[in-house]
Amino acid sequence: MMMTSDWAILLDETDVLCEMILSSEPAKLLQQAYDAVYSDGQLVEAIHAFTRMKEHYEDVQRFGKYHPDYHTIMKSIRQQKRMLDLDDKISALKLAENDFQDLLDEISLLIGKTVSEAVKVPVSNPFFSAASACGGGCGSGGSCSCSA
Repeated sequence: MMMTSDWAILLDETDVLCEMILSSEPAKLLQQAYDAVYSDGQLVEAIHAFTRMKEHYEDVQRFGKYHPDYHTIMKSIRQQKRMLDLDDKISALKLAENDFQDLLDEISLLIGKTVSEAVKVPVSNPFFSAASACGGGCGSGGSCSCSA
């Protein structure tokens, strides 16, 4: 493939889009939430302890209820997960991740639909998925090719 001026322009526009995404509000909030979580020493240690417990959990899952530590590991992993899920910093990080993913999904849909209406864009949010699969609504007599 030859590099033409069209490709160079496309690459320049891609760089501009990347800068816009990185300077967006969701990206800034994601970075702040990430920094808040990983600058807290106790929280980082709890995350590492949970990661170690997940390794034990995966070992227990291979044998199921026949593993000698099955009940202990299952109870412990649930308690650690609940403790992490209830932490304000971690919940803020999860929300920021979801908001940033929604931004990326919107951009992907815009780019995909600019190329062609037939382009199927994988998205994480069902709202965007329904919008990309069926443009005119499901009352169109099956012409939208959705599964409804």
